[in-house]
Amino acid sequence: MPVLGVIPARLGSSRLPRKPLLPLGGEPLIIVVTRRLAELGICDRLVVATDAKEIANVVQEAAFEAVMTSSDHATGTERVAEVVANQEFSSFNSILNVQGDEPFVAAAAVRGALACLEGGDPLGTAAGSLEPALVNDPSRVKVVVDTRGRAVYFSRAPIPFDRDGQGDVVYHQHVGVYAYTREALEAWVRLPPVPEEQWERLEQLRPLLHGIPMGVTFFDGPAAPGIDTPADLKWAEAEITRHLKEVSP
Repeated sequence: MPVLGVIPARLGSSRLPRKPLLPLGGEPLIIVVTRRLAELGICDRLVVATDAKEIANVVQEAAFEAVMTSSDHATGTERVAEVVANQEFSSFNSILNVQGDEPFVAAAAVRGALACLEGGDPLGTAAGSLEPALVNDPSRVKVVVDTRGRAVYFSRAPIPFDRDGQGDVVYHQHVGVYAYTREALEAWVRLPPVPEEQWERLEQLRPLLHGIPMGVTFFDGPAAPGIDTPADLKWAEAEITRHLKEVSP
């Protein structure tokens, strides 16, 4: 089934202003993310959805496709839904959303999210392992999954909570990747917000707490952090520099 990939990007990040255009490895972050997803060869069509002409220009100059969207959207999913509602994209029933601050998104996370749709889930996402030393970092979103492989809850707090301090709790870090059927995406954006979504600042809690199942694929290894803070950007720059040194002759 053809897959439409959409990368939502806006300039108005409160924690890291103008985040999509910040340099990473000598290129704007949004280009690093877009190229990463394009190179995976998973999407039949790939677009960046933005409300900023400045971002659109950068994307187009790099020979990628940009779609202008409203500046009124509160979430990336709402921005993706506006793109999908366009008649031009009416042939796509499988939609992939990779957030624009995920330059190291794992191929297994992207394929795993889409595999949830193939398995019958209306929504899919992915999670990697998380070291216990990092569970108190609110930028690393944790997820708990039921015995069917579906999300029970997402939180910035440490979940599950190790009440007795046994030290054997297994934590999973959510990755900023979503796969939707067209029907589930349209249903998601029609739903009213829930308090937990607003408290945690996690958009995926809206469909979950309204009862729409969301499959979660676990992949081997740790999940690379998204770029949310100056410290994340500094870490990512060091990571790219290290990789370039490894591949250089």
